Amino acid sequence: MKALRVYIKGWTASYRFPPFVTEVQPTLPVPPLSTLYGIISAAAGRLIRPKETGVGFVAPYKAKAKDLERIYEIGEGGKVEQTNVVKREFIHEPELYLYLTNLSFEPDFLNPRYPILLGRSYDLAFVKEVKTIELQPVKEVEFQYTLLPFPFEGIAEPIFALPVAFDDAIPRRPIAVKGFYIIEKPIKVRGENLFADPEKKWGIFIHDYIR
Repeated sequence: MKALRVYIKGWTASYRFPPFVTEVQPTLPVPPLSTLYGIISAAAGRLIRPKETGVGFVAPYKAKAKDLERIYEIGEGGKVEQTNVVKREFIHEPELYLYLTNLSFEPDFLNPRYPILLGRSYDLAFVKEVKTIELQPVKEVEFQYTLLPFPFEGIAEPIFALPVAFDDAIPRRPIAVKGFYIIEKPIKVRGENLFADPEKKWGIFIHDYIR
């Protein structure tokens, strides 16, 4: 299967962890699908919905770290009513290999309309390579730094409810929320609809909501 592989690199990343813990703001180790569709939307300059392309990804990184962040609560008239300091976890030197089944997005990533972000507004990233490759169908492959859908036979990992995509309303609302396994350590699995990147030698699962 042909796929567009977009290689994105940044300095920091912050993938929002839904169950926010008081005084500590953790990050997911890999981006939810909603972040991926947000990146595609930024590159295309319009809202991209899951029905427009299937997506797969591998998101390695060098390290995790924590920092202190001061939050200002602004009231009426722009007056600061309260401040609070929280510990914020972030990812250091993140990479993102984004795989798209819709090859027509290539021009958008060669000339993105809006900044590419790996999470928050200051998690700026840049596109290093855009390439069309042939994904190889496989029966067994090793996955790491990615998401696999629940249920998935042979996996015994924690399950997280994560957004697939958001609409463009204010405030934004999730279009769908589904269960996923976060695959951070290498794990070899068998199954159907599995692919491998022949150059990188790692597994790719295409999340396809086009139907």
